[in-house]
Amino acid sequence: MRDFRWNDWNVSHIGEHGVRPIEAEEIILGARRPFPMQQGGGKWLVRGQSGNGKYLQVIYVVEDDETIYVIHSRPLTDREKRNLRRRQP
Repeated sequence: MRDFRWNDWNVSHIGEHGVRPIEAEEIILGARRPFPMQQGGGKWLVRGQSGNGKYLQVIYVVEDDETIYVIHSRPLTDREKRNLRRRQP
């Protein structure tokens, strides 16, 4: 199990997009190929579907102590959802 670091800033930031911390964690922990994708600058991107049916994108960094710090999350667009479903077996 990975540890996550949550603070007022990142909880509020993803909340602006209707995403809760538990949903972001679920997407990261449930990542399936080709995710996570390295984005440069130490950032990682994951897309997936949460247990409650939301399709989300999460961007995070892994800190020196291996803690995951979510820096952004948002719902997927319809096009992104279609592309994700095509990749799933």
